[in-house]
Amino acid sequence: MLYEALQPLLFRLDGETSHDAALRALDLAHALRLTRPATPLPGRAARVMGIDFPNPVGLAAGLDKNGAHIDALASFGFGFLEVGTVTPRPQPGNPRPRMFRLPAARAVINRMGFNNLGVDALVTNVGRARYRGVLGINVGKNFDTPNERAADDYVASLRKVYPFASYVAANVSSPNTKNLRELQQGDALDRLLGALMDERESLAAVHGRRVPIAVKLAPDLDEPAIAAAAEAFLRHRVDGVIATNTTINREGVAGMRHADETGGLSGAPVKARATMVLARLHEHLGDRIPLIGVGGILGTADAREKLAAGARLVQVYTGLVYRGPALVKELVEALR
Repeated sequence: MLYEALQPLLFRLDGETSHDAALRALDLAHALRLTRPATPLPGRAARVMGIDFPNPVGLAAGLDKNGAHIDALASFGFGFLEVGTVTPRPQPGNPRPRMFRLPAARAVINRMGFNNLGVDALVTNVGRARYRGVLGINVGKNFDTPNERAADDYVASLRKVYPFASYVAANVSSPNTKNLRELQQGDALDRLLGALMDERESLAAVHGRRVPIAVKLAPDLDEPAIAAAAEAFLRHRVDGVIATNTTINREGVAGMRHADETGGLSGAPVKARATMVLARLHEHLGDRIPLIGVGGILGTADAREKLAAGARLVQVYTGLVYRGPALVKELVEALR
């Protein structure tokens, strides 16, 4: 109810300003104990990647890049949270404006560019949070790190977040960092996965726990690229795949205000493409590597479509912009 009252005011602001304002308001409401306790809603439990999820509905990466709002966001009742994307060094991201709403399509275009305070700041925030539920930490590379040395950035962040993460997600699919998506394919993907898995084994020996590693893919891959990525995931024994990130395709929004802005499109228009990639991955991977479905989930039917296509868990982000926290409760109850 609170979000429904605030949404018209938030939508009068530009996308990024309203995003920041909503998080500040949520933090204040949580501090004043106006939100529900920060515990997962009771739902269908699932064991995925060796982790026990109290319900299958999670927060996608991107909303809380620095892990600064974990306790307040946990009050929505998510079964798990994913924070980031975080890079080894702080970086400002792309110039503003860089986030645009397309209400008629229930969509958002963003070109944030991994704006974040760096992995050390995120680790500090995570350490301060009271949340003890399932926490994924999404990592990427700094914009000025060449792809030939990208693995160094991912490994550096993996080392820092390892003690705090339930799982770590490698973001190789954002369209807003130049050439990042090249890491999804061929030798670049093999080198990255090899480095991450080798480092994970070393860290597991030191910390006495094996943190799962997932990879987040783009919805714009063609069939040969999906098949090749699946083979690489099996070869390197990746623990999970997140399908998918935002799209550079503008199908379904052509002619709308802001549709020509560069960046990744999320929300309802990406659903079909994201679900197609999810289904193709499931055809190649079967039950050997679990899938997390994300992209265009704004209601119960959307989430069920992801599960039918092979997902074990789902994540939301843009759906929250248009539906608010009520979406989480609706999905958890429907997916019991």
